[in-house]
Amino acid sequence: MGKSTSWYPSLSVDPAGTGVSSHAGSVLLLRTAEKTGLTTALSSALEPWRKPTAAHDPGKIIADLTMALALGGDCLADIALLREEPAVFGRVASDPTVSRLIAALAADAPKALAAINSARSTARRIAWSAAGEHAPDHEIDAEHPLIIDLDATLVTAHSEKEKAAATYKRGFGFHPLCAFVDHGPDGTGEPLAMMLRPGNAGSNTAADHIELIRQALRQLPFTAKGGRVGRKVLIRTDGAGGTHALIDYLTTQKLSYSIGFGLTDTIVAAIDTLPEQAWIPAYNADGQPRDGAWVTEVTSLLELPGWPDGMRVIARRERPHPGAQLRFTDRDGLRLTAFVTNTEGGQLPDLELRHRRRARCEDRIRITKDTGLENLPLHGFDQNRIWLALVTLAVEVTAWMQMLAFADHDAKRWEPKRLRLRLFSIAGRIARHARKVHLRLSTHAPWIEVLITALARLDAIPDPT
Repeated sequence: MGKSTSWYPSLSVDPAGTGVSSHAGSVLLLRTAEKTGLTTALSSALEPWRKPTAAHDPGKIIADLTMALALGGDCLADIALLREEPAVFGRVASDPTVSRLIAALAADAPKALAAINSARSTARRIAWSAAGEHAPDHEIDAEHPLIIDLDATLVTAHSEKEKAAATYKRGFGFHPLCAFVDHGPDGTGEPLAMMLRPGNAGSNTAADHIELIRQALRQLPFTAKGGRVGRKVLIRTDGAGGTHALIDYLTTQKLSYSIGFGLTDTIVAAIDTLPEQAWIPAYNADGQPRDGAWVTEVTSLLELPGWPDGMRVIARRERPHPGAQLRFTDRDGLRLTAFVTNTEGGQLPDLELRHRRRARCEDRIRITKDTGLENLPLHGFDQNRIWLALVTLAVEVTAWMQMLAFADHDAKRWEPKRLRLRLFSIAGRIARHARKVHLRLSTHAPWIEVLITALARLDAIPDPT
């Protein structure tokens, strides 16, 4: 027998292994869903769609699909990943049963989505309460508001799907609009609302922005009906939100805002009249003066008929990045941008840095696309609306898990790819002893202690009542 020259051990492979779970680390997600009351809330909310003789709870099916997406699935059939080991995931519905449920929910999409959103709101309230000082709404006020970021993204459709259309970037697909709660620099974020739209939907459609904000406010624990919450909530978006209708709505609702504002020739001409000493150094991400960037307020130089009282216009100029193309509104080789806010007082560099941190919303969208939004797999528009609700659930369950289990660990900021590689993919073996089922996780996994500590923290949270 010759000696092997391979770098790796020579193994005899067969499919006879039993009692093995390849994604045992996903118990973190399962435990989070239980501790936040999401499982019971989904079961109760979706009870109207359960047939009298059905063997599977619609809420359990939706929860299972949520877990499959959080683990990296991108189609309904990927629920088979959970079907592998009933001792960990329980009884998992067959593919035809899953498809029939999605079709039934899509047939009554407004009521089904309202039911799922109700369950999400209930679970969010429990999750934020359990998070305590780490919750996004901890000690918020007008000076330290809870920030909701709005942004849209494009999702390519690779086949003819209902309401897929040409996009402004000459692609084909959909143009969903998203609202995320910002967890700050030490956390990630979680979706409050997502609106599926055809690919040709406008980027600055005020009606869509207003409806999305209403849906997002209904998800907040301190306002069940999306009523007036005051300046302790700040809406932040790019120039697509800089419309009369949206800013008037935010003013009427007494919400704080920080919104990108398009520069006109009139505004640029007013900026040209400013003396050099009117410009204040801008801050970098660490709150320190940034070389080559300055801010100033130009409200007093402008006539703003029709815009609400209290709206401030703040401009920024900076040296463009190498290779960046200058625009007609740029001056003397410097890039000019502006945003508007109704925040009173405050240092201009602080307000501008707060607005620029809206870029974190791009990270949230990337995470969402990595959790099932990259491709909408179903044909019907209402079916894909249900799919988008599943994506929303998967992203926020992951965010709740990080908020509750990793409050003082770097894993609080890990993105899904890293969580899946380091934690969720840890394997385990099912062992039965003394009439109990034990999940024995791999002792050699590099991040096993991180997982065990996180599970202990979740176990310490009281069960929802």
